[in-house]
Amino acid sequence: MVSDTIGDFIIQLKNAGLVGKAQVEVPYSKLRHAIAQKLAATGYVGEVKEKKGRNTQKWLAITLAYNGQAHRISGVKRVSKPGRRLYTKVDAIHKVKFGKGELILSTPKGILTGGEAKAAKVGGEQLFIIW
Repeated sequence: MVSDTIGDFIIQLKNAGLVGKAQVEVPYSKLRHAIAQKLAATGYVGEVKEKKGRNTQKWLAITLAYNGQAHRISGVKRVSKPGRRLYTKVDAIHKVKFGKGELILSTPKGILTGGEAKAAKVGGEQLFIIW
Protein backbone atom coordinates (compact mmCIF):
# COMPACT_ATOMS: atom_id res chain seq x y z
CA MET A 1 0.00 0.00 0.00
CA VAL A 2 1.32 3.39 -0.99
CA SER A 3 0.81 6.06 1.65
CA ASP A 4 2.21 8.94 -0.42
CA THR A 5 0.30 8.93 -3.70
CA ILE A 6 1.62 12.31 -4.89
CA GLY A 7 5.24 11.33 -4.27
CA ASP A 8 4.72 8.03 -6.06
CA PHE A 9 3.06 9.83 -8.98
CA ILE A 10 5.83 12.38 -9.59
CA ILE A 11 8.56 9.72 -9.27
CA GLN A 12 6.72 7.55 -11.83
CA LEU A 13 6.75 10.49 -14.26
CA LYS A 14 10.45 11.15 -13.68
CA ASN A 15 11.51 7.50 -13.97
CA ALA A 16 9.42 6.89 -17.11
CA GLY A 17 11.16 9.83 -18.76
CA LEU A 18 14.59 8.56 -17.76
CA VAL A 19 14.00 5.23 -19.54
CA GLY A 20 12.48 6.95 -22.59
CA LYS A 21 8.83 5.94 -22.37
CA ALA A 22 6.35 7.91 -24.44
CA GLN A 23 3.37 7.54 -22.11
CA VAL A 24 2.57 6.66 -18.48
CA GLU A 25 -0.71 5.31 -17.11
CA VAL A 26 -1.54 5.85 -13.44
CA PRO A 27 -4.73 5.23 -11.44
CA TYR A 28 -7.12 8.17 -11.58
CA SER A 29 -7.77 10.59 -8.74
CA LYS A 30 -8.95 14.20 -8.85
CA LEU A 31 -5.75 15.40 -7.19
CA ARG A 32 -3.47 13.53 -9.63
CA HIS A 33 -5.54 14.83 -12.54
CA ALA A 34 -5.24 18.44 -11.31
CA ILE A 35 -1.48 18.06 -10.80
CA ALA A 36 -1.04 16.48 -14.24
CA GLN A 37 -2.99 19.31 -15.88
CA LYS A 38 -0.82 21.90 -14.11
CA LEU A 39 2.34 20.07 -15.25
CA ALA A 40 0.97 20.03 -18.81
CA ALA A 41 0.23 23.76 -18.63
CA THR A 42 3.80 24.48 -17.50
CA GLY A 43 5.28 22.21 -20.20
CA TYR A 44 6.74 19.40 -18.07
CA VAL A 45 4.42 16.78 -19.60
CA GLY A 46 2.47 16.62 -22.84
CA GLU A 47 -1.15 15.64 -23.11
CA VAL A 48 -3.27 14.37 -20.19
CA LYS A 49 -6.21 12.07 -20.94
CA GLU A 50 -8.70 10.27 -18.75
CA LYS A 51 -9.22 6.62 -19.77
CA LYS A 52 -11.89 4.14 -18.75
CA GLY A 53 -10.74 0.76 -17.54
CA ARG A 54 -12.65 -2.39 -16.80
CA ASN A 55 -15.77 -1.97 -14.67
CA THR A 56 -15.61 1.44 -12.97
CA GLN A 57 -11.85 1.96 -12.75
CA LYS A 58 -10.38 5.05 -14.44
CA TRP A 59 -6.80 5.76 -15.49
CA LEU A 60 -4.80 8.86 -16.37
CA ALA A 61 -2.81 8.52 -19.59
CA ILE A 62 -0.01 11.09 -19.53
CA THR A 63 2.14 11.73 -22.59
CA LEU A 64 5.68 12.71 -21.60
CA ALA A 65 7.45 15.76 -23.06
CA TYR A 66 11.01 15.71 -24.37
CA ASN A 67 13.54 18.32 -25.55
CA GLY A 68 15.16 16.37 -28.35
CA GLN A 69 16.14 13.23 -26.45
CA ALA A 70 16.28 14.79 -22.98
CA HIS A 71 13.25 14.47 -20.73
CA ARG A 72 11.71 17.77 -19.59
CA ILE A 73 11.65 16.61 -15.95
CA SER A 74 15.25 16.43 -14.77
CA GLY A 75 14.42 16.32 -11.06
CA VAL A 76 11.65 16.42 -8.49
CA LYS A 77 11.63 16.83 -4.72
CA ARG A 78 8.65 16.14 -2.48
CA VAL A 79 8.39 18.96 0.07
CA SER A 80 5.26 18.23 2.10
CA LYS A 81 4.99 14.59 3.13
CA PRO A 82 2.20 12.64 4.86
CA GLY A 83 4.08 12.73 8.16
CA ARG A 84 5.03 16.40 7.91
CA ARG A 85 2.87 18.90 6.09
CA LEU A 86 4.54 22.19 5.15
CA TYR A 87 2.48 25.29 4.48
CA THR A 88 3.66 28.66 3.24
CA LYS A 89 2.37 32.21 3.20
CA VAL A 90 2.31 34.15 -0.03
CA ASP A 91 5.27 36.35 0.95
CA ALA A 92 7.45 33.27 1.58
CA ILE A 93 7.07 31.87 -1.96
CA HIS A 94 10.36 32.16 -3.85
CA LYS A 95 11.73 31.09 -7.22
CA VAL A 96 12.97 27.51 -7.62
CA LYS A 97 16.40 26.90 -9.16
CA PHE A 98 16.75 30.60 -10.09
CA GLY A 99 13.53 30.51 -12.12
CA LYS A 100 14.26 27.24 -13.96
CA GLY A 101 11.90 25.18 -11.79
CA GLU A 102 8.42 25.36 -10.34
CA LEU A 103 6.94 25.04 -6.88
CA ILE A 104 3.56 23.28 -7.00
CA LEU A 105 1.13 24.30 -4.24
CA SER A 106 -2.27 23.11 -3.09
CA THR A 107 -4.24 26.27 -2.32
CA PRO A 108 -7.87 27.19 -1.65
CA LYS A 109 -8.00 28.21 -5.33
CA GLY A 110 -6.79 24.79 -6.52
CA ILE A 111 -3.40 23.46 -7.60
CA LEU A 112 -1.18 26.43 -8.52
CA THR A 113 2.45 27.11 -9.33
CA GLY A 114 4.44 29.45 -7.13
CA GLY A 115 4.10 32.34 -9.57
CA GLU A 116 0.36 31.88 -9.95
CA ALA A 117 -0.06 31.73 -6.17
CA LYS A 118 1.88 35.00 -5.75
CA ALA A 119 -0.26 36.66 -8.42
CA ALA A 120 -3.45 35.41 -6.75
CA LYS A 121 -2.05 36.44 -3.33
CA VAL A 122 -2.77 33.06 -1.76
CA GLY A 123 -0.59 30.61 0.16
CA GLY A 124 -1.03 26.90 0.73
CA GLU A 125 0.58 23.50 1.17
CA GLN A 126 3.88 23.03 -0.69
CA LEU A 127 3.42 19.76 -2.57
CA PHE A 128 6.70 19.44 -4.51
CA ILE A 129 9.28 21.26 -6.59
CA ILE A 130 10.11 20.23 -10.15
CA TRP A 131 12.89 21.31 -12.48
